[in-house]
Amino acid sequence: MFGNNYHVFWYFSFVALCQSIFVSMQSIIEKSLANSCSYPEYRNIITTLFQEGKVTGEEQSEALLHYTELNEARMKRLDKTITIAIENAQKIQHLVREYIWLVISEGWCGDATQIIPIIYKMAEYSGKIELKIVFRDDNKELMNLFLTNGTKSIPKLIVLDKKTLKVLGDFGPRPHGAKQLMLDYKATHGLIDEMAKTNLQLWYLHDKGLSTQNEITDLMSIFELKTLQTSQG
Repeated sequence: MFGNNYHVFWYFSFVALCQSIFVSMQSIIEKSLANSCSYPEYRNIITTLFQEGKVTGEEQSEALLHYTELNEARMKRLDKTITIAIENAQKIQHLVREYIWLVISEGWCGDATQIIPIIYKMAEYSGKIELKIVFRDDNKELMNLFLTNGTKSIPKLIVLDKKTLKVLGDFGPRPHGAKQLMLDYKATHGLIDEMAKTNLQLWYLHDKGLSTQNEITDLMSIFELKTLQTSQG
């Protein structure tokens, strides 16, 4: 009898712990959403700070200022030239469930520069997606929930159910091809240097955003399938 009560006690303790973690995550997400901005606002914040000789985030340096300058030019180009593949656009346009795409970023991040314009363009294709962007250093609690191998790597796209704010999944900080490129480079050279960063930007240039589109679309298809299965269940 004592043994049964012991197991019941630990079961309910575990349930209570899970509920506490869920409530804590919900609170962090709600706080971050209140601190978020739209893509045009995000672009304006980065540009305004750069014109003042500053960058987003806590660290201020000439190197980050230089990266931001490069990224400003890249994002202007991508805003004009990036296109969404027809098959991906069609899938995004026919989403059933309503979502929030919450993105963690910083203006000096080279990966974010290549990925966020694509995310924005994809979200624009659907009336079911609301895009929100937050800066990493201003949202440390959120970032700590979505570390990549223990690091605060960005950008990170967090897919939320719009009604419940439940986390459905995430993407980032890079598509698989770019990730493998960096892993191979580090395995060969022992570190990630400026040449590696140049190679990464060239990879993005040649990829034309297709890998990012495909991986995000595949992720959304999984959520849509689960929604369909639930409705039929």
